Amino acid sequence: MQILDDTDRQKVDTRPDDSFYDQPRFVTHADDGFLRELTALYDTHLQPGDDVFDAMGSWVSHYPEIDLGRVVGHGLNAAELEENDRYDEWFTQSFNNDQTLPLGDEAFDAVTCALSVQYLEYPAAVFSEFTRVLRPGGRVIVSFTNRMFPTKAVRAWRERSDEERLALVQRYVETAGLEPVETVTEVPQNDPLLAVVARAPTQ
Repeated sequence: MQILDDTDRQKVDTRPDDSFYDQPRFVTHADDGFLRELTALYDTHLQPGDDVFDAMGSWVSHYPEIDLGRVVGHGLNAAELEENDRYDEWFTQSFNNDQTLPLGDEAFDAVTCALSVQYLEYPAAVFSEFTRVLRPGGRVIVSFTNRMFPTKAVRAWRERSDEERLALVQRYVETAGLEPVETVTEVPQNDPLLAVVARAPTQ
């Protein structure tokens, strides 16, 4: 089931995503207040020993200082992923070209996706893959702020307010068969933290 149509998926910059991200950006894409709240959110929903897939990640994941199990990272820039000291392994892949994850069924306790959901052209397919790789009762934590690379964000995202974007992400998780359990709207500093936490079916 598609959520976005061809018009919704339109981007100002139509170059392939991997060419846009071919140079590493060793910066954070939100302010310190956002990042502190994101770490606190993860601390609430991640448990010691959890196996975690970090989708659309970069050189830092902002996880709390807990002992996680296997952590697999994904992104578009190998140099950034190489620098992430929380990753046990990682791979590069453009979700806008290929939505199938090279990961086993029910392999993870949690999927995290921070500051990147706005770039997905085929979110229904990607979130369905999140559901597939989650163990029963596993969590998806999707977070974003009002910052973005506007030329690479899809039109459906650019034309919505923050509240409408939150509702759009809820549609993403619900379409994938996930149950939303928490929505977050915080303004700790300048960059608002918005997030959707959802749970995979238990059976």
